Amino acid sequence: MAGSNRSASLKDTQRSIPVGTLHATFSTTVMYLLSVFLFGALATREELLTDRLLCAAVAWPAPAVIYTGIILSTLGAALQSLTGAPRLLAAIANDDILPVLNYFKAYDGSEPHVATLFTTFICISCVIIGNLDLITPTITMFFLLCYAGVNLSCFLLDLLDAPSWRPRWKLHHWSLSLIGALLCIVIMFMISWTFTVVSLALASLIYYYVSLKGKAGDWGDGFKSAYFQLALRSLRSMGANQVHPKNWYPIPLIFCRPWGKLPENVPCHPKLADFANCMKKKGRGMSIFVSIIDGDYHECAEDAKTACRQLSTYIDYKRCEGVAEIIVAPSMANGFRSIVQTMGLGNLKPNIIVMRYPEIWRIENLTQIPSTFVSIINDCIIANKAVVIVKGLDEWPNEYQRQYGTIDLYWIVRDGGLMLLLSQLLLTKDSFESCKIQVFCIAEEDTEAEELKTDVKKFLYDLRMQAEVIVVTMKSWEAHADGRGGSKKDDTEVYKSAQGRIRTYLSQLQEAAQREGKPLMEGGKQVVVNEQKVDKFLYTMLKLNATILKYSRMAAVVLVSLPPPPLNHPAYCYMEYMDLLVENIPRILIVRGYRRDVVTIFT
Repeated sequence: MAGSNRSASLKDTQRSIPVGTLHATFSTTVMYLLSVFLFGALATREELLTDRLLCAAVAWPAPAVIYTGIILSTLGAALQSLTGAPRLLAAIANDDILPVLNYFKAYDGSEPHVATLFTTFICISCVIIGNLDLITPTITMFFLLCYAGVNLSCFLLDLLDAPSWRPRWKLHHWSLSLIGALLCIVIMFMISWTFTVVSLALASLIYYYVSLKGKAGDWGDGFKSAYFQLALRSLRSMGANQVHPKNWYPIPLIFCRPWGKLPENVPCHPKLADFANCMKKKGRGMSIFVSIIDGDYHECAEDAKTACRQLSTYIDYKRCEGVAEIIVAPSMANGFRSIVQTMGLGNLKPNIIVMRYPEIWRIENLTQIPSTFVSIINDCIIANKAVVIVKGLDEWPNEYQRQYGTIDLYWIVRDGGLMLLLSQLLLTKDSFESCKIQVFCIAEEDTEAEELKTDVKKFLYDLRMQAEVIVVTMKSWEAHADGRGGSKKDDTEVYKSAQGRIRTYLSQLQEAAQREGKPLMEGGKQVVVNEQKVDKFLYTMLKLNATILKYSRMAAVVLVSLPPPPLNHPAYCYMEYMDLLVENIPRILIVRGYRRDVVTIFT
């Protein structure tokens, strides 16, 4: 290893180290074998076992030749170690592999004085011990560990067919490296079990420390290559077939900056990673954090790289298992459409789109948000992606803020059990573990409430989910319009103001269409408006909001089904419907499943 330790001083390391190592191994092997035969011919077995300086007794012309040779060879080995070891120590320190070794750094072209003094101190300490038999096994263990590590790296790189592995030695085979590594370990155990266990434990601690605290980048170790090959093999074995509900895992795609007014140096809303962890059991699983930069790719490529680094730092800081992706697109809608079509591989594509609710669109008069919001939801429906929209993200609890009360589910449409699964995942978090689940089933007045309650209870029991089932009856729009049941028309201020804003907006669209002589258009698309249907949607949202406020005002979090955007309705109208739904509810998750089950009654 002397050539490797001083590789920086060699003119051609790729040629000198292999040739020098082979010549050194061959010459020393010949000398050792010759010594065995010569000493065997000169002395008896008893003399060989008892006389440690037999070579001096038989030396010519006097024993002083051997004494001088021992002293010179010892000094030569010591000087060689004092030349190579400090440089090796300084090289490790310069690479930031072990932060604790920062004191031994040396600049290029300078002598590693601090490392030399430290190495000298270690050598003097070993000499003071005065027992060569105690020092030798320790040194031998570390040398054998070094040789085993080199052989193991060669074995992994050759076995995994890494493209970067191109050895000049053409007779190399991975089996030779494996045999070499195993021989080193076997010899270690043959020398001393105690020293071997201690050496392996110390090496493991150093490896763990480097992986945990090391500041250096990826050095391309063999284990990373093994992980990569394992991931590729696992991905191929998964294929692209639909995953069984028993094996379904949420892979959320977190939309970091869809409409939030965040400072430019803040890559993501601070609570989004906390919410992403709530969607994964014990925090395990993959999350994809995505942000879209409006503009031309050639002009914004560097900005995208910088934003990606900032977002990755944020993910690491929040201890969230995930990756960062930055997309440059002419508009947010186009960027999201590209993401939803191309992101992921096989069955490792994101299956849930997570974003915050655009609460600021009316306050700051951001008129482009409704069309973008509706476009994103429609893209998710076409791509068969689930959607989770978070309202009240600023008040979302972190892992240390314990919540009490209930997690209320308003189960309106069949969503494959996604809302049920999300509520169970919330219960696994420390902040929500004290809560209980309530499932509210919305039914019309003429339905059999008790029969519905029994069916839902049976379904939850089969799913092994504990929850209280409550059936809430809500008058239909037809009954409301006909005035049946003795109830009057709902004339609340919120309802009336929403109606007025929609009619004002529609009248502006109609005036613009008449001036241009074109049909009613919004965002380049033709819209067809039926005022009765608009009133129906507004009434439905108003009654659902009133029901949620009546039963779940003190709930820790509310989950409700996301209504799909009505066909050919203006995006502005849909935002009015949604605002009416979430009015005065501090923390709500609006959930839309997709055309498949994520829970199953079969074990």
